[in-house]
Amino acid sequence: MRNTPGGIKITEVSIVLPAYNEASRLESTVERTAALLREITPSFEIIIAEDGSTDGTDKLSEALAQKYGYVVHLHSSERQGRGKALNRAFSASKGDILGYIDVDLATDMKHLRELIQYIRDGYDFATGSRMLPQSDVKRPFKRGFASKGFNFLTRLMLGSKLYDHQCGFKAFKRTALFELMDSVKDTHWFWDTELFVRAQRKGYRVKEFPVEWRHGGATKVNLVKDVFGMGSQVFRLWYEFLWD
Repeated sequence: MRNTPGGIKITEVSIVLPAYNEASRLESTVERTAALLREITPSFEIIIAEDGSTDGTDKLSEALAQKYGYVVHLHSSERQGRGKALNRAFSASKGDILGYIDVDLATDMKHLRELIQYIRDGYDFATGSRMLPQSDVKRPFKRGFASKGFNFLTRLMLGSKLYDHQCGFKAFKRTALFELMDSVKDTHWFWDTELFVRAQRKGYRVKEFPVEWRHGGATKVNLVKDVFGMGSQVFRLWYEFLWD
C-alpha cells in the first residue's frame, strides 16, 4: 500500500483472474502473478472472479484468500459470463491501475511489467496483441483462423484500429474504465472488444503491443456457439453506432 497526503492507503495495481473451473492451475497462477507483481509495485491485490465453477475452484479460491492477504475471492454460485464477472470484480477493486489476465497464462508473463507501465506512462487502456507482426504466437490453426476473421470484422464494421481485441492480457486506468464500463452491454466474451471499441470512439489513449503467446490447452470458448455469438454482437454494436 502507499499513502496519500491525507493518510489514506491506496492500492496501485489490481489484477483480476477470471476463473471458471480452473482448480488445476489457479494456485500456481496466483503465486506466479504475485511474485512478478512484487517486483513491479509495492501495493497490489489479486482478485479471483470465480464464476459458478463446479470443480472445486470456489473452495480453492477461498483457501487462497485465507492464505494470502493480497488475494480477494469473489464467488458466484451461478455462471455469470466472463464480462459480468469482470465488471463485478473491477467494481470491487481498489487499484489505480486495473487489469486482468487469463488463468492459463497463455501470454508470457514477462510482459506484465510492460502492460502496467503503459498505464503508468499515460495510456488509458492497454492490451497485449497476438496479431501484430512482432508477436510470437503458437495456436491451433482453426482457432487462429476464427480469431483473425472476428478481428477483421470488428475493424471493418466498428472502425477499430486494433488488430487483436480478445487477448486476455489487458490493463486500464481506473478513471477511464469506470467512465465507460456502464455503457458496455455485453456480459460474456465480447465484453472487452466492446470496451476497447467504445474507448477508441471516445478518444481515450489505447495501446496495443506485441506479446509472446502460447495456446494454453483446454479453452472455455465454444468455437461455433461463442464465435457466432460474438459476431452477432459486432452487428448489434454496429447498429447502435448508426444512430449515434
